Amino acid sequence: MQLTAPKFDETEIEQLRACLGSGWVTQGPMTQKFEALIAERHAVKHALATTSCTAALHLATMALGLKAGDEVIVPAFTWVTSAHCAEYVGAKAVFADIDLATYNLDPAAFAAAITPRTRAVVAVHLFGLAAPMNEIRAHASRHGIAIIEDAACAIGTSYDSKAVGGLGDIGCFSFHPRKVVTTGEGGAVTTNSDSIAAIVGSVRNHGAGGQRVIEDEGIGPWTMATYDRIGYNLRLSDIQAAVGVAQMAKLDTLLTERRGLAASYRKRLSGISGIVLPAEDAGHSYQSFVIRIPDGGRRRRNAVMAAFAERRIQTRPGTHAVPALGYYRDKYGLDPNHFPNAMAAEDTTITLPLFPGMTMADIEVVVDTLSRALATA
Repeated sequence: MQLTAPKFDETEIEQLRACLGSGWVTQGPMTQKFEALIAERHAVKHALATTSCTAALHLATMALGLKAGDEVIVPAFTWVTSAHCAEYVGAKAVFADIDLATYNLDPAAFAAAITPRTRAVVAVHLFGLAAPMNEIRAHASRHGIAIIEDAACAIGTSYDSKAVGGLGDIGCFSFHPRKVVTTGEGGAVTTNSDSIAAIVGSVRNHGAGGQRVIEDEGIGPWTMATYDRIGYNLRLSDIQAAVGVAQMAKLDTLLTERRGLAASYRKRLSGISGIVLPAEDAGHSYQSFVIRIPDGGRRRRNAVMAAFAERRIQTRPGTHAVPALGYYRDKYGLDPNHFPNAMAAEDTTITLPLFPGMTMADIEVVVDTLSRALATA
């Protein structure tokens, strides 16, 4: 049984056919349509499609003007690029521990990590559950700290009935195949700031700006763009965006199905002792259904995962405790044990299968396998 899978049908084929038939397959009208759908769904003024969420996070730190000497606070339990985006621009990733109940940034740990050099915080909405944005915004506002929402897992996620992606200064989304909506690879930056959107739009397109008008030439077919800043080619193609347009049309259906499957898991797992279920929240999009086995540490967790593998059921750990990874541990001399909740999460979490078309029989097999494995591990 696979861990997850995208849901494609004839609608993606239809959009791809329309894209290919138009002859415009790089960033163009289909990308603009995809961006408009993202912006509308997440109630933001601007959405700018990118090659990945990693690219979106990099663009976010560039748009904020972060540089050497600046610090960016990052949850200690997250995918590694949540931290890499600070390092890309010469800033320093500073880690703060998580709330073990939600796997998201602990507001108290965030507050304790703030220094005079703190310029931004990456608020990760991990596994599709929104971070505690009210507390994060209160601390950030008090200290003049920009908020980057790492919404890689959170297309369709809401917080206090408001869509994520517009709750901070910049939102960053992923459309990797493990996400609720996928374009194969892809991402997006969301913001309500005209100035941030202008910088992101330029930097993702080689640093292009307005028209470069040379004296006495006027404007004509010879007119090219200005390039007043460094940039990259981080544009999403119209081919990928065509898939995204079809996927966005399915978003509500996909979310309803995922939440229903999560509820079925919760009902069947509630009677099994020795596991911790994901936090319940109406806005949770359940990009992943992550449980925790608190007793027995990494060895017992691994034994349970091995039992799943024997039955050809895919599982994964939740994600990384980033301070334990070589680059950050060695560069900053970090002791991972200073982030006990992040370490516990890395050592004891399991992502269970959850995908479109999953049946109740599939869930029963997963639950039975877990129950048996816990009894013997």
